[in-house]
Amino acid sequence: MIGEHRYALHSRWTGNRGSGTSGYRDYDRAVTISVEGKPALAASSDRAFRGDPAKWNPEDLLLAALSECHLLSYLHACVQAGVVVVSYEDDATGLLTEDGRGGGSFSEVVLRPRVRVAAASMIAAAEAAHAQAREWCFIANSVNFPVRHEAQVTVAVPVSDARAEGPA
Repeated sequence: MIGEHRYALHSRWTGNRGSGTSGYRDYDRAVTISVEGKPALAASSDRAFRGDPAKWNPEDLLLAALSECHLLSYLHACVQAGVVVVSYEDDATGLLTEDGRGGGSFSEVVLRPRVRVAAASMIAAAEAAHAQAREWCFIANSVNFPVRHEAQVTVAVPVSDARAEGPA
């Protein structure tokens, strides 16, 4: 099915300390991001850019979007391939390089999914599903830098086998 999907959100700067942007140090980088029907997201710039480290920043959100998009695309690819995934975790990293002129860009993101499948016979198809997920991920297809995958696929230990092994 071919179609178009539109997305909308509202961003509101909430960091005016009373004098607006009268100076670089005179305003807070606080932002509230909202999408109709969803909880608001407290955001800021990264700490390196005078932001609040307790809040989500654009770089975090880009990395999160790439990680989640791959995860969801991967689960679909596994269903298509007959692979039963029982757990999936990712420790993603991204490298942003400043250009010295006030800007910069991401040069790479590395996703490190750790996947557990139901049976050893599924490992090869589970590994191959990462390539399919990469092709299907809307977000990865929208960025101009490499999104690499360093995936690990293992077999889940059945509950009866885990009991036989004893406590870890």
